[in-house]
Amino acid sequence: MFVWCAILFFLGIAAFMDSIFNYGEIFRQINSVLFMLVSLALLIRTTVKMKAGKFEEYENRVKNLERELRAIKDTKEKEPVEY
Repeated sequence: MFVWCAILFFLGIAAFMDSIFNYGEIFRQINSVLFMLVSLALLIRTTVKMKAGKFEEYENRVKNLERELRAIKDTKEKEPVEY
């Protein structure tokens, strides 16, 4: 994520320099396409990480429920049987 942010920062500096020194039309088109592609990559990476986080949350929840179920079963087995 840091690398993507660094690339966007560099492109921002390049765009600022372009607006000051007027490097030309070609650089503006390339810069805008690079901004678009890096932003798209960041968007995809963020959504993938969010989905992975939800999956990890569900896994932890299932583990906790299994642990609780095991504890309940253990207490049921230890109770004496009454007739």
